[in-house]
Amino acid sequence: MKYIEAEELEQLLTYDELIPKINEAFAQDYNIPMRHHHQYPNPKEGIESTLLLMPAWDNGENLGVKIVNVSPNNAQHNLPSIQGLYIYFDLQTGTPKALMDAKKLTVKRTAAASALASKYLSLKESTTLLVIGTGALSAELIQAHCSVRPISKVLVWGRSIEKAQSVVDSVKLEGVTINTISTIEEGLKRADIISCATLSPTALVFGKDLKPGQHLDMIGAYKPDMREMDDEVLAKAEIYVDNIEGATKETGDLAIPITNGTFKVEDIKADLFELAQGKKELSRSPEAITCFKSVGHALEDLAAATLAYEKSESR
Repeated sequence: MKYIEAEELEQLLTYDELIPKINEAFAQDYNIPMRHHHQYPNPKEGIESTLLLMPAWDNGENLGVKIVNVSPNNAQHNLPSIQGLYIYFDLQTGTPKALMDAKKLTVKRTAAASALASKYLSLKESTTLLVIGTGALSAELIQAHCSVRPISKVLVWGRSIEKAQSVVDSVKLEGVTINTISTIEEGLKRADIISCATLSPTALVFGKDLKPGQHLDMIGAYKPDMREMDDEVLAKAEIYVDNIEGATKETGDLAIPITNGTFKVEDIKADLFELAQGKKELSRSPEAITCFKSVGHALEDLAAATLAYEKSESR
């Protein structure tokens, strides 16, 4: 059984191939179970961590399970918050074919799904991207979004200006200027696309600061008691998700307002399955604000793992 480490995944999972691969996966009719989501005490850190188990299989040859831990305080240990492994099996015999680094697989497929949603939802002439957050996803989000829209300017905000500058320094794209900014509000005034990937428990993006034509890519708030956007965002924007079942239960961005009665499941315009399969007609007004709420889906992991394994074997 081979092990595909992070450095090799970085080479194998290029966005020009991964984004279409994920779109192809959502265009199929798979029956993927919801992920197992378990909170467990982490006494040494004084904050709960999260165990995620995410199985998926296609209708052909492949089956995979991602096992990851999300530890919010890992930044203090100079570690990514996501740690884990992906196990890739032969579907027919159940034989393990590969182990893969789940951290790299996760950031690659998450950024690719965000860029796929942007292809469907953002204005084609979008040129300025705001990235909120400085974690492992930030640099990947810049690369992924720049691969599908003519982005020429990227703004990066983080609670630590040093970490924001580190993100800026880590990405080199021809024709793209990348700079830090001091406030989120400053970025919202200038951005066409806003990508927010943080571990913040409370809202960072407020509807009062949005302007017509923007597209929001909201990735954090991975627990039912966490939020990255307020109710006014939901009132002003057209809401799309990666999968309706998970998004309405797992993220406080939607679960809290649904419980409070300020938002309804029926208010969601479509998920990635419906967009990729052409089940929902998409007509975006230039003045509309669109919002993609990502909670992650095991199908994205399987699509990325399959692409990585096939390319690794062909080498």
